[in-house]
Amino acid sequence: MIRHQILFILLLLITISCKEQNETKKQTETKKEKTMNNDEPRVTGVGGIFFKTENPEKTKEWYQKNLGLNTDKWGTNFEWYQGSDATKKGFTQWSPFTKETTHFEPSTKEFMINYRVVHLEKLLAKLKENGVTILDSIEEFEYGKFVHIMDNEGNKIELWEPNDVEYEKLVEGRTK
Repeated sequence: MIRHQILFILLLLITISCKEQNETKKQTETKKEKTMNNDEPRVTGVGGIFFKTENPEKTKEWYQKNLGLNTDKWGTNFEWYQGSDATKKGFTQWSPFTKETTHFEPSTKEFMINYRVVHLEKLLAKLKENGVTILDSIEEFEYGKFVHIMDNEGNKIELWEPNDVEYEKLVEGRTK
């Protein structure tokens, strides 16, 4: 009798636990779907890493020789497939710049990060509402739209709404 009661309680606890896990999983999937399918302007990934170095050519050679990066005149592009659509390619640019570059100004930092975004115009409006320093207006190219902002620490940030199909046509150095 006691064994049956213990077994019944164990089965009841397992059933409750499974239901809770399924409910948590459904809520997580629903949150993911909302994030993936909505029109909220946001960052979707890292589009590029740019940093200052004493000698960009030697730096590219070192990374090619020692870490296997396939470099070109700009650095390299890490090629990957987008999680929301595994048939679409995406790219993250890696580029060393000279110490003397003015490309990162007005930031005094040794690096600049480029973020991939969706709905750049909407995001820019949101940033203006929030008092974020916007450094320029949107520039549009075949391979995407760009604008620069400053974060709260004085880092210059490049926002890029990419057109990966057109960008891929320009890519020479690829690291897969």
